[in-house]
Amino acid sequence: YRFRKGSFNHQFQTELGSLEFMQEYDQCLKLIKTPTSDRRNKPGTINALVSLYYRSPHFLKLQTNTQTAYKHIIDAFCEKAGELAVTGLSRRHILKMMAAKIETPSAANNLLKKVRIIMNFAMELDMRKDNPTLGVKSYPSKGGGFHSWTEEEIKKFEKTHAIGSKPRLAFALMLYLAQRRSDVVRLGWQHTSRGRIAVRQMKTDTPLSLPIHPNLQEVLDRADRGNMTFLVTQYGRPHSPKGFGNTMRDWCDAAGLPDCSSHGLRKAAARRMAEAGCTTKQIAAMTGHKTLSEIERYTREADQAHLADAAILKLTDSFKN
Repeated sequence: YRFRKGSFNHQFQTELGSLEFMQEYDQCLKLIKTPTSDRRNKPGTINALVSLYYRSPHFLKLQTNTQTAYKHIIDAFCEKAGELAVTGLSRRHILKMMAAKIETPSAANNLLKKVRIIMNFAMELDMRKDNPTLGVKSYPSKGGGFHSWTEEEIKKFEKTHAIGSKPRLAFALMLYLAQRRSDVVRLGWQHTSRGRIAVRQMKTDTPLSLPIHPNLQEVLDRADRGNMTFLVTQYGRPHSPKGFGNTMRDWCDAAGLPDCSSHGLRKAAARRMAEAGCTTKQIAAMTGHKTLSEIERYTREADQAHLADAAILKLTDSFKN
């Protein structure tokens, strides 16, 4: 289902008729009520700049869910600084707004990233000569994001949910394909051919051809073929990404894994590849990441002792007495 009005276009991520669906619908209503006309009446302000940005190819080429996430942060920024002249925004303003979010470092860092994008856009339009965000440092993150599953947690889930069950199928798809839940919920039998699965990532539009791991193949061989899509709801319809995340949460709770989530399996897959000695390019070929920093973020929790042992083995082989 989609919500369309003017240039605004949002694909719903929740089940029709659910409470979450109505909350998402209300959010769409709020987003389209952005006072664009007021921004146009005040040329040279940040509000006017943001209005132009929302109609620019930079913004319109983003996926719908990404647009929504951007607007949430940028509109909150406009509530604080929208009436300022674009040339009047200074490093001091940015530091002050970030300091107000010091208890939530990731939120402060997300604000910095979006303001940096807006100011780069201002420079493209010759609305200012510099970017005041340059040199402003991100806050150290208090955590590593989603918890990466440990090997013990992986075994515990497998012991709770046997091969042939839908939880085990979802788990295997996430772990052995290393994809986002928004991609896994769209996969089906039509995407498989000659031991491979074709994926086109929703977030980046990146096409991937992934080999099917033997453990995943074993699970697929026992899976129900009554639907084209691998994972469906109790009503026989494909899961929405958010709905699947909620369902995965229930399956993890049933296995006694309160810290685990669907996204954590993607991190665990990257960790496993790093521990197996895969190169950055090899890991990126599976996950679809574009930059080294993204891969490093996902493999940060790789077993240090395991990697150290591998290093010593290579060192021993190379420098034998």
